[in-house]
Amino acid sequence: MNSQDPTISLACALIERPSITPKDEGCQELLMERLQAIGFECVPLPFGATSNFWAEYTAPGVDGPLLAFAGHTDVVPPGPESEWRSPPFEAHIRDGLLYGRGAADMKGSLAAMITACEQALASGRRLVGRIGFLITSDEEGPATDGTVKVVEWLASRGTIIDYCVVGEPSSADRLGDTLRIGRRGSLNGSAIVRGLQGHVAYPQLADNPIHKALPALQELQAHSWDEGNAAFPPSSFQLTNIESGTGASNVIPGELTCSFNFRFNTEQNADGLQEAVLAAFARHGLDAAFDWQLSGEPFLTEEGALIAACEQVVKIQTGLTPERSTGGGTSDGRFIAPTGAEVVELGPINASIHKVNEHVATEDLQKLSCIYTELILTLLAEQ
Repeated sequence: MNSQDPTISLACALIERPSITPKDEGCQELLMERLQAIGFECVPLPFGATSNFWAEYTAPGVDGPLLAFAGHTDVVPPGPESEWRSPPFEAHIRDGLLYGRGAADMKGSLAAMITACEQALASGRRLVGRIGFLITSDEEGPATDGTVKVVEWLASRGTIIDYCVVGEPSSADRLGDTLRIGRRGSLNGSAIVRGLQGHVAYPQLADNPIHKALPALQELQAHSWDEGNAAFPPSSFQLTNIESGTGASNVIPGELTCSFNFRFNTEQNADGLQEAVLAAFARHGLDAAFDWQLSGEPFLTEEGALIAACEQVVKIQTGLTPERSTGGGTSDGRFIAPTGAEVVELGPINASIHKVNEHVATEDLQKLSCIYTELILTLLAEQ
């Protein structure tokens, strides 16, 4: 295995484009060139500072199910470059590992998707379904002008995705050991608790927002929201930031700000969680103003053709039966699942993502391309 392998070569070319979110730096142009060369129709869909595109391959006379590959060309910042063994935006292969920012998350997957399509269309098998690509450059950022906007555009033209494979790095220890079939919802909240500033020697003339807020926050932290279910772990509440004070040790502050996050399963919904927080603050007599941001509702792909095909192909290619999981953070699958598509995440090992010296095994990328190829043929080719 070397950089001349088509999947590795393309992954290297993508890594060497410093596409720190929401920049794309020509990654999507490269992907579209490869797709157009094998018969895909590509539509660039820029929204704001975000680059997106939709690509679709349809054989003449075919109107079968649509399998979409979804992913992102943007990456997180590299961090301290002095700690990298090689420059983060130079692709280097050492001891069978491809190093570079985005190698695992998720330029390696993008390369495997492209070469899988090239292999599937060169196989001679007749496709009775269609292949799509939904690619964005803001998954690592606010995710406001990317996949969510492309999904709206697809809906406006009546395009319905039947199956969607998101190339996020889903594997834990070995390629294919985990198949993500859903994700928890994520609700961010922030509150400003108002008190009355004063001198610490005269507490009767002040109203300390720290003293008032802590019991409410402790109640929320200690509350058991649910026990989870067969597909999801219990919902959780986590405080992420608390700020107060004037910088002086003899002043009772007049205000406290706090931030928190719910990761919640299908036993909960965002409206109910917001109401619970408001009720807790009211019970403790807090004067507070809130701001909420729903990053995504939970979603779960039920048993169907996509999960069955993924498990079958992974077993053949790796010898593993993947564990079905809904763990981890959010992904752009949360924007696609509400359309009714069956959505899974299947990609490389995630141990080094967002870290210094991010890497992926070159052998895994070659095998991932084979997995994607067989998924196309299993789901879309004439049997």
